[in-house]
Amino acid sequence: MNTKATKPAEGGSASGGKTSAIAGVRKLLPLLKEERGPLALTALTILLASGINLSVPYIFGYAVDHYVRTANYPGIFTTTLALLVAFVIALGTSYWQMQLMGRVGQRMLFRLRNMIFSKLQSLPIAFFNRNKAGDLISRINNDTDKLNQFFSETLVRFMMSIVMIVGSSIFLITINWRLGLAALIPAVALYIFTQATSPWVKKRNAESLRATGGLSAEIQESLEHFKVVVAFDRRDFFRDRFAIANKINFKAAVRAGIASALYPPIYDLCANLAILIVLGYGIYLVSMQSLTLGLLLSFLIYVERFYGPLRQIAMLWNSFQLALAAWDRVSEIIDEAMEMPVLKADKASEGAFVRFNAVSFSYPERPDVLRNINIDLERGKTYALVGPTGGGKTTTASLMARLYDPTVGTILFDGRDLRSYSEVERTQKIGFILQEPFLFTGTVLENIFYANTNFATSTNEEKVDAINSMGLERLLSRFERGLDTPVSGADSISLGQKQLIAFMRAVLRKPELLILDEATANIDTVTEELLQQALDILPTTTTKVIIAHRLNTIEKADGIFFVNNGELTAAGTLDKAVDMLMHGKRQS
Repeated sequence: MNTKATKPAEGGSASGGKTSAIAGVRKLLPLLKEERGPLALTALTILLASGINLSVPYIFGYAVDHYVRTANYPGIFTTTLALLVAFVIALGTSYWQMQLMGRVGQRMLFRLRNMIFSKLQSLPIAFFNRNKAGDLISRINNDTDKLNQFFSETLVRFMMSIVMIVGSSIFLITINWRLGLAALIPAVALYIFTQATSPWVKKRNAESLRATGGLSAEIQESLEHFKVVVAFDRRDFFRDRFAIANKINFKAAVRAGIASALYPPIYDLCANLAILIVLGYGIYLVSMQSLTLGLLLSFLIYVERFYGPLRQIAMLWNSFQLALAAWDRVSEIIDEAMEMPVLKADKASEGAFVRFNAVSFSYPERPDVLRNINIDLERGKTYALVGPTGGGKTTTASLMARLYDPTVGTILFDGRDLRSYSEVERTQKIGFILQEPFLFTGTVLENIFYANTNFATSTNEEKVDAINSMGLERLLSRFERGLDTPVSGADSISLGQKQLIAFMRAVLRKPELLILDEATANIDTVTEELLQQALDILPTTTTKVIIAHRLNTIEKADGIFFVNNGELTAAGTLDKAVDMLMHGKRQS
């Protein structure tokens, strides 16, 4: 089975083909599946408000022809009062629209961020190796917020503008179809122009979003490693890198702004041309008595009602294209294929507890790290992986814990394909203490029992008893306030203390396979001895795999493997392993 990760698309479809307004709206509609009720109410208010606004020009023209020209003051007063009531109703419906869609946007944002974060939690480590954390944060925060702005603010105005455009065009054609068609000629030119330039505008907005993600990634990386920057006095290095990322973001934002600013002046020009056409042709029709003065005034207002929303759409078009580009970036995560599926479990076979069958592995676009590895690990024994830095020790251990799948070959765990275990089964059976342990904000107690389902309903007293039964209470003296010691931020506790917590977290699960990747690298020899005593308390059936550069930690191992240059060789004795390390080559 080949599980090499493919490179993610750069910006998705945002960089390519044509996307019409209708196709774009359809693309975003799945986000609103659970909002049918509020959307229906919003649509009704839009129709009501638009109906009122569309009736006003006709009423005004009728009043001019029948009341103003005849000096019918009661009629003028009645018409004015009716228009005032209509305007108040339109105001109320507009406010209600914004309230409804504001709530819709916030609920959509809440669900979308949950959806993205849940998907991220289900993706393999390979995905995070090829995507910067800062860019992923930008997608969760910045890109989803662009979608929220579109749905809560832009969409209502967008829909109302479309209704006004359609309604105004109907009135224009109904009042006088010849004058109506003449007034709509510039709109045809606008449609062609918009269709031709939309892909380019969308591409520029997508580039701007990617540049924002790159800037976020650069800031995050600089802040994460600021201690190293200070230690080596290389603030200039990160300052220069930030300046480059900031400049790229600035240029992309300027290009996106230029592209988005293209529409309003063009739309204004076409609207003014339409008014000139209507005035010239309309005055001619009035002189020929084919059109009344009141209807000509109505016609001019309808032209404004038609081209005004078009200008509004031109200003909203940037938000729309930005939302489409943001959705492309967000949907890349949502649509990311699960590269490590759980296979159907076959009947367990007899043999070694852990078996590598012709296993090879490589990271994307890199040469093989491991080639044709065949090893057996027996239940209850301790094994050590030694070798030079970069030789493949951690990769071998990561394959045992299924942090990655082999590029070629299979790994059997307790007689079953490791890929047939669910995540819950695998994490209960396999414990992994990483080189760089990660802790969550909380207390030492909360971090020790993080995600340990065996203690999901246990009280704090029962958890303390479990720690004491494993002989781990002596390790708690290394923390100022014991189990209540707060953990927050990168430097709230030392790296050695972090490793102690990670060690206790793994040991308390009593895993069937425990992998220790340099687990004692940052602790003193006294604490290391305490950890070794805790390991001895584990069930005798627990298989241990130790990665260590300090050879005294593996002198009691039942088997030692030398890992280097894609090969894994049984070293036999500790002396032979030392010899291999010294010479850096395979021994027979």
